[in-house]
Amino acid sequence: MLDAFDILYKGLIIGVVVSAPLGPVGVLCIQRTLNKGRWYGFVTGVGATLSDLSYALLTGYGLSLVSDFMSQHIKELQILGSVLLMVFGIYTFRSNPMKSLRPSSGKKGTYMHNLVTAFMLTLSNPLIIFLFIGLFARFGFLSREETIFEHVAGYLSIAIGALLWWFTITYGVNKVRKHFDVRGIWIINRVIGTVVIIISIVALVLTCTGKSLY
Repeated sequence: MLDAFDILYKGLIIGVVVSAPLGPVGVLCIQRTLNKGRWYGFVTGVGATLSDLSYALLTGYGLSLVSDFMSQHIKELQILGSVLLMVFGIYTFRSNPMKSLRPSSGKKGTYMHNLVTAFMLTLSNPLIIFLFIGLFARFGFLSREETIFEHVAGYLSIAIGALLWWFTITYGVNKVRKHFDVRGIWIINRVIGTVVIIISIVALVLTCTGKSLY
């Protein structure tokens, strides 16, 4: 059973890791920040966060149905989670986010329009569930043993972690907008991929040696 601090900081980490790689919605967020303004970019991130949270709830509910199996095979699942995280990091490092660049429409649209389009774009990628499975298994995040309050706090912390990422990236891009180009997107993605790979390797080694990452 996790204590409140464990739930909060693990949820924050999961929220950041899921949001950070610059896939189509990440590139869209940066594009809108540069073309429309920082808050349009941030609202795009809010839409992505709501979609990610939907998939997180779906993943958590599914895993709760097999919690007995998970508790009996926690080490194997943590190893699997670390491997999935490593694969995700390698994919992020090798991917080319510039392929997701789209021509600017020239129209800002409403905040709600920007939020909904980002939500639908993120929702169209159900493969994110596999990333949530890996992260939930890696961190032993939530189970049927936790209370409803702890579950609510856990999922809220995932949302907060994601929103903190979007707030940070839009703030940073807006500050350097005069010097930011497509190469900047590529560099950010390489750095994120490298960090995720390192974390997954450390987690895998610690798990195999019987030590804890947290």
